[in-house]
Amino acid sequence: MNAVTEPEVQAWVERYVHAWKTEAEPDIAALFTEDAEYHEWPYETSWIGRAEIVRGWLDRREWQEGGWGFAWTVLGISGDTAAVGGTGTYRKLGTFANLWTVTFDDGACSVFRMWNNEV
Repeated sequence: MNAVTEPEVQAWVERYVHAWKTEAEPDIAALFTEDAEYHEWPYETSWIGRAEIVRGWLDRREWQEGGWGFAWTVLGISGDTAAVGGTGTYRKLGTFANLWTVTFDDGACSVFRMWNNEV
């Protein structure tokens, strides 16, 4: 386990938001390890492996229609895992408070967990 730093977490989240905007497969894939896990609650999202994560992201393109924004902050770091708090605002869907835990392996995410609550 390698400890992650706040600047590393910030850079990763910035790349995550960039990938969200571009919807480009290489941008999404670069965020995750080959065998990464991506879980969301309260949704039944459990994508295992980089290829499945990329497919899952791209299947949600319609959610972004009409525009969106995302404000976030690093809440804390423990070893290789960071907690990130955010607020996603979708013109089509509304506003959602997020809590992420992101576990890193050499700069890429190996386990992503998100709790998503409509506000």
